[in-house]
Amino acid sequence: MTAEIFYGALQERFSEVLAAEGLSGEKVSVACRALSPEEAIGRPKRRDFPILAGKDVMIQAQFRGALGQAFTDAPADFEGTLDEVMAMDIVHNSHSRSLFIAVLNAVMCRLGRCCGTVHCRTEGPELCAQDMKAYLLAHYPSNVRIALVGYQPSLLEMLHDSGFSVRVLDLNPANVGQVRCGVLVEDGKKAYDEVVHHFADIILCTGSTVCNGTIVDYLELEKEVLFFGTTISGTAPLMGLKRVCFAQNYS
Repeated sequence: MTAEIFYGALQERFSEVLAAEGLSGEKVSVACRALSPEEAIGRPKRRDFPILAGKDVMIQAQFRGALGQAFTDAPADFEGTLDEVMAMDIVHNSHSRSLFIAVLNAVMCRLGRCCGTVHCRTEGPELCAQDMKAYLLAHYPSNVRIALVGYQPSLLEMLHDSGFSVRVLDLNPANVGQVRCGVLVEDGKKAYDEVVHHFADIILCTGSTVCNGTIVDYLELEKEVLFFGTTISGTAPLMGLKRVCFAQNYS
């Protein structure tokens, strides 16, 4: 699936939701801004989360009191209407895409069509990792080979310590080639084919791929892909993607 097809379908389906809820054409104000690391994730015990290293940031949209977040390397502030958001070019402009995703999450949350649109904070990432462990052990054999797409230290440590066979892909040069939590972080482009197509039984993929555009590399695969995180909270139900996330319990 191409980016044009995926994001075009996402915009169309969101437009249908707005029409069904009577929001099409309504001049509804939306505010969006970048969060500081402490606002986004609190003060977790671990200090190696990407957001704390300053590589990516969390932006947050507010719609009628509901919050929606998106983890992105292309942050932008915005104050405007839903009509303006719907007119954005989310295929070619990464700033517009991240704004659209944050707003989508806030609106979908306000309409009760998704949950977990705000990142878990402080002890939350560690608790979420344990919830993910319980989910994986309940649904998959303990010897499953898992590809973790996106360096998420709590999840990576849990997978390694729980006896899963795990390989991790990331696009951040600061992480690639480093051993983190006992696992070598591999180049998300160079090692993609080997890890995704030949190693993995299932793929645990960060939802922030919907912001950086690489999500299309994890669609229509002949193996199960589980997306995690707040960024993909609104997109997952609209696009029929499987999301496993426990942020709503710890945000």
